[in-house]
Amino acid sequence: MQIFHNLKVPMRDGICLATDVYLPDDMADPLAVVIERTPYDKSKPSRSEKQLDGRHLSREEMAAAFTQRGFIAVFQDCRGRYASEGVFVKYTHEAEDGFDTLSWLVKQPWCNGRVGSMGLSYAAHTQLAMACLNPPGLTTMVLDSGGFANAYQCGIRQGGAFELKQATWAYKQAKESPAAKADPLVFEALQQEDIRAWFARMPWRPGNSPLRHSPEYEDYLFSQWSHGTFDDYWQQLGLYAEGYYDVIPDIPVMFMSSWYDAYVSSTLANYGAFTKGRKAPQRLIMGPWLHGDRNITFSGNAEFGPLAAFDEQVEKTWLECRLNWFERHLSQPGTEPHETHQVQVFMMGGGSGARNAEGRIEHGGSWISANAWPLRDTVDQSLFLTHSAGLSPSRPTQDSQYLSYYADPAKPVPTVGGSLTSGAPVFVGGAFNQIECSDFFGSQGNDMPLKQRADVLSFETEPLSEDVVVAGPVSIELWVESDCPDTDFTAKLVDVYPASTDYPEGYAMNITDGIFRCRYRDSWSEPELLTPGKPFKITIEPFATCNVFKAGHCIRLDIASSNFPRFDVNPNSGEPEGSAALKRVACNTLHLSAKMPSRLILRIRKA
Repeated sequence: MQIFHNLKVPMRDGICLATDVYLPDDMADPLAVVIERTPYDKSKPSRSEKQLDGRHLSREEMAAAFTQRGFIAVFQDCRGRYASEGVFVKYTHEAEDGFDTLSWLVKQPWCNGRVGSMGLSYAAHTQLAMACLNPPGLTTMVLDSGGFANAYQCGIRQGGAFELKQATWAYKQAKESPAAKADPLVFEALQQEDIRAWFARMPWRPGNSPLRHSPEYEDYLFSQWSHGTFDDYWQQLGLYAEGYYDVIPDIPVMFMSSWYDAYVSSTLANYGAFTKGRKAPQRLIMGPWLHGDRNITFSGNAEFGPLAAFDEQVEKTWLECRLNWFERHLSQPGTEPHETHQVQVFMMGGGSGARNAEGRIEHGGSWISANAWPLRDTVDQSLFLTHSAGLSPSRPTQDSQYLSYYADPAKPVPTVGGSLTSGAPVFVGGAFNQIECSDFFGSQGNDMPLKQRADVLSFETEPLSEDVVVAGPVSIELWVESDCPDTDFTAKLVDVYPASTDYPEGYAMNITDGIFRCRYRDSWSEPELLTPGKPFKITIEPFATCNVFKAGHCIRLDIASSNFPRFDVNPNSGEPEGSAALKRVACNTLHLSAKMPSRLILRIRKA
């Protein structure tokens, strides 16, 4: 294998990006290229290359596998990261830089003009960003747990709220920035910051944050945080593939994500767009894992069993899966017209519910194969929220039914798992028993159920008489009001286990959740403050899921007004986002009447 390290690939503005190229030894003719563009150091192993047997493949091992199969492997550091020149601004240079890189690649004598791309997380964002410009040579992609369909609704913001994983990510990556590597004082200043203490005293201000030692990281973070309205900022290349779907070439794409990943809705939106009115075959894989952890069979405190691993279940290995994909769609001149879309999703649940030797609940699960998502054999079912804390298929008939609670932004409801990533060392994702355990930031640490908090309204079915498979989108329509000019509502779908020997008080496992900032009730682009006491309807859209609620379990929905530190806390004051100084306690009301019914809408798989 011939290796060329840190080739300087010029961009349109004169900045050069460091690029490693791996060529087969016995190369006689030009070959197809597989590229990964990453901000995480192209010389280090990618976290996506952890195999079921525990091996963590190096870049050289990856490159060797590709060159042995007749490809050229290329790895590139993103702008402003590691060996590349320039200033790093998260997400917004990747379209042009990717286009310019592919323009350079197809001109090289060793490239046959066909390029495939791959990568996890940010390295998936870089792919979809460049695809929005239809770069020369792009023939196929493997988007692993990333690729923004609309970063305003998944990845940076959600339902109007800001995802605080952006803050923890920025702090961690600032310590790896060229400025921190060049100046030990900058690195040490960042290292000395107590990020958990900073989270406890939000809101931050520019110049008064743990990122103040690294201005380029602080600047882009506050730009994301303060841009609450869906405007031109959110329609930039790199953040908004939805606006460029008609430009992206009709090529085969493999989409991968997982139910406890931070990019579920983005992955499914992209898959839906790429299978509508296009000819190229698409593949979708959705596991039960945390972000990129495809060979770890548990998520949070839930064990899904040996079937949950990617290796030896979906395909022999993740590496072999990609090699086969590129051989089929990159090496060969075209795609057979009879090929259909391929969908493999992991249906969580069905396990014993016992506590295993590692202390995790055995939730179980199995793979479903299909050729469409949502699955064709599913129908919508509504469950109405009742004044007696129930979930009922019957629409309410009484008037003036409502429940109210006080939401104090100084005492937010703590995040206990969920579909999130990059939160360390402040918060973690996954499935957990919904109690205020001391392991979770902001928790009272009393092990009391979250639903017992005075600022949480909980609604639950009777124990199910038969298994119910929820497979697809989830939405919650709420009629609400507040006595403040703005507030949030959150919704969490929970699988409630009955009492057992291992869990005498039962086990309430979070399945999916979402949030809605009420100033955006009529428009994402034209927010309007609330009229105190005036009811209105909102729709909360958690990530889709696939879970079997076993007979004897209950389906539960928890309603609150915060989920911190997953999302920033609404101060309820109506002040501009990311800079509010005044916190107000809101009295929030949920209507449950015949004229203003609130309901949970689930996609149910037919028996």
